[in-house]
Amino acid sequence: MTTTDRPVAVITGASRGIGAATARRLGADGYDLVLAARSENTLQRVASEVAREHDVTAHAVPTDVTDPDEVAALAETTVDRLGRIDVTVVNAGVGERRNVPLDELSLSEYETVRATNVDGAFYTARATLPALRDTEGTLVFLGSYKGKFPSTSTPVYAASKWWLRGFAHSLAGRVGPDGVAVSVINPTGVPTSFGRDTRGTPNAQTLDPDATVSAADVADAVATAVTQDAPGAVAELDLFRRDVHERF
Repeated sequence: MTTTDRPVAVITGASRGIGAATARRLGADGYDLVLAARSENTLQRVASEVAREHDVTAHAVPTDVTDPDEVAALAETTVDRLGRIDVTVVNAGVGERRNVPLDELSLSEYETVRATNVDGAFYTARATLPALRDTEGTLVFLGSYKGKFPSTSTPVYAASKWWLRGFAHSLAGRVGPDGVAVSVINPTGVPTSFGRDTRGTPNAQTLDPDATVSAADVADAVATAVTQDAPGAVAELDLFRRDVHERF
C-alpha cells in the first residue's frame, strides 16, 4: 500500500463534464485523485492532465457504477494505492429523452436511469463509507434542480434525483455521528455533453453558456462542501441560474 500526506478524493463520472471539472478543481486544491468512469481513454486523459498541471497523483480506474463488484473494487483500489479516502464525489449519472409519454418509455431506458442514478449512487456510498469514517471525510452527491422541483419533461430522471436527496439526507443522520459529512449539490442545467447519449443533442448545444452555471461553477460548489471543518457540514447547496424561477 502507498500512503499519501495529501487528502484523497474519489470521483465517479470523472471523464467529462462536471466530474472532470471537479477533478481539475480538487487537483488544484492539492488532492490526490482516483477517477472513475466507463470510458477508459477519456478518463486517462483527464487523469494525466490533472496530474501534470497540479503535480498530484491521479489514477484512472475504469468503473461501471451499476456493477457493485466494480464499485467495491474501486474503493479497494483507492485504499490500496493511496491509503485513504477523504472525499467521495458521487457524480455519475444519465438522463432520459424528453417528453416521451410514460407508456412509450422503454423499460430498458427506465432501468438505465435507475441503475446509474440510484443503484450506482448507493453502491458508491456503501463501498467508500468505511474509509470515509476512518478520515471523518465528506460524501458529496451531485443532485439536480429537478430533484427539488417537478419535471414533466423528464419524470424518471427527476425521480432519481428526488431519491438521491432523500437518501443523502437520511444517510447523514446515520453517518454524521461517525464524523462523516454528507452534502448534496443541486445545479440547474449545465452546458456539458450530458444528454448526448439519450437525446442525441447535449446540453452544450441547447443551453446558453452565458446564461447558466458552468461545470467549473459546480466544481467550486463541491470544493466549498469538502472544505468545511468539523463539526460543520454543507447539507445542501443549490446552484441555480438567476432566472430559473421565471417559468413559475
